[in-house]
Amino acid sequence: MALQREVRLKPEFAHLYPELRSGSWESAAAIAEAIAERRVRQHGYVSLGKGRVLPDIHFEFRGELPKSAQPPGQRRRLADRLT
Repeated sequence: MALQREVRLKPEFAHLYPELRSGSWESAAAIAEAIAERRVRQHGYVSLGKGRVLPDIHFEFRGELPKSAQPPGQRRRLADRLT
C-alpha cells in the first residue's frame, strides 16, 4: 500500500511559482513535473541538474511511507538519484 506524496507551497515563496496555489496540498509528482517543464522551457535541460525541483525550503511535504516500510536503497527524490 503506497501513500501518495503531497506538497504544499509555502506562502512566502508564492511569488517564485505563479502557476501554483500556495497553501493547498497537491500531488508532489504533478507539481514537480509542472515546475520541471517550466525550468526546461526557460533554461533548458541543464537546469534540472541544479538542485531539487521542489526545494525543502519552498515546500512542505506529507504522505511519505515510513522508512521501515520502504525497500532498502530506495531513493525517493530525483535529486537523490543523482548523488
